[in-house]
Amino acid sequence: MVDEWVWSVLLLALGAGLVILEIFFPSAGLLGFLAACAILGAIILGFMEGPLFGFIILALAIVGLPVVVVLAFKYWPRTAIGRRVLLMSPESKDVLPEDPKMARLKGMIGRVAVAKCKMLPGGAITLDDRTVDAVSEGMPIEQGQKVRILEVRGNRVVVRPLEDEELSETSEDPLRRPIDSLTPDPFEDEKK
Repeated sequence: MVDEWVWSVLLLALGAGLVILEIFFPSAGLLGFLAACAILGAIILGFMEGPLFGFIILALAIVGLPVVVVLAFKYWPRTAIGRRVLLMSPESKDVLPEDPKMARLKGMIGRVAVAKCKMLPGGAITLDDRTVDAVSEGMPIEQGQKVRILEVRGNRVVVRPLEDEELSETSEDPLRRPIDSLTPDPFEDEKK
């Protein structure tokens, strides 16, 4: 004949198994109810065997069941039903289509362009006879001023005006440079 402690351990294992089944195969609480009955029966049979064994079964139920539930929920997203229920966040390559315009804009980073209009801070620039929407880093840019393309945000490129020393390095033809980079501003206050 089998002792009560064997039945108690078997009922505890059955209860843990039913909890796992309830997590993986939802049954509207039926498996959860059966798991609770099995665990309660294991605790009662444990105390019928003796108080020490009853407290051991009770401690196993209190500590072991949360561990089983946490491990089951950790493994659950990798199961077929878990993948159907939980929506995994898509990667950018899955969501964003192959956009030749965006690839062309990213290819412009680091190049020098010319402001087509006054940028306060948004406007347009011209690069390779193409007009592109752009935004400056926060400072105003005059029409005709050379700018360097820093990055792409959305459909706009972020630009920064070139300094005088950068202009001399990047300008192939000095006649194509803006006139105000060659001569001082006549309206500037001379009292400085």
